[in-house]
Amino acid sequence: MEFNNVTIIGGGTLGSQIGFMSAFHNKNVTIWGRSAQSIDRTKARIARWETAVQTDLNATDEQIKNAEKHLQFTTDLKDALAGADLVIEALPENVVTKDDFYAQFKDLADPNTILVTNTSTFLPSQFAEATGRPGKFLAYHFANEIWKFNTAEIMPQSKTNPALPAELQRYSKEIGMIPIMINQEQPGYILNSLLVPFLNNALILWSKGIASPEDIDNTWTIGTGAPSGPFRIMDTVGMKTIYEIAHNSSDPDLQAAAEKVKAMIDAGKIGRESGEGFYKYN
Repeated sequence: MEFNNVTIIGGGTLGSQIGFMSAFHNKNVTIWGRSAQSIDRTKARIARWETAVQTDLNATDEQIKNAEKHLQFTTDLKDALAGADLVIEALPENVVTKDDFYAQFKDLADPNTILVTNTSTFLPSQFAEATGRPGKFLAYHFANEIWKFNTAEIMPQSKTNPALPAELQRYSKEIGMIPIMINQEQPGYILNSLLVPFLNNALILWSKGIASPEDIDNTWTIGTGAPSGPFRIMDTVGMKTIYEIAHNSSDPDLQAAAEKVKAMIDAGKIGRESGEGFYKYN
């Protein structure tokens, strides 16, 4: 099984990173977005990733140009899915949004296309039947800034073809990732099982007025030696993802925090991408 033609559904922070790094490693990549404006935002993100990859990996101008040649963009879902060996769904962390895509995918995709979801916290079994091909479906999760923090967590569900995880392990290595196998379904895989409670507790401390984001971050970085505190991390992840995770929680304290995050989003403060989140950036 060769994954040479790869389609990314959603060009947000992680979708654009996965698409760019796949193209950087000579995969033919199509990134689908809902609108021309969405595609423009995706291209702007990729321009930032190009600069970061040159800085962090010492990539040459030639390598960047080669990656660009392997990238194309479209708002036509049928065209995006045509001929794809592998489709990576990287839509917002919202069940309705994902289910709506799977309903269309089931009717439009080639029968042999493999589908994976980059969901941060949901289980693949939640969506397996909706895809119309549960045997060709699993969860596949990346850390932010994937060229540097290059884990790729692979989590099958009970109906996943037993041979498929090994194929995703191989693909991960082909695009410069370190594959991590998740042996049974776990919300949040390994990384987010550790990270999300950490971020959520920081949100609650802030939302309740216990301490400011700066003081919470300083407590963490000074007290542990970590390079970043939770609010710097959230600015990098982006407020929209943080909101969805907190909003979907059954914890009333987190739901209250989600409303404060929503107010930030409404004010255009979505994190590093907009120049301001919990902190301001040049």
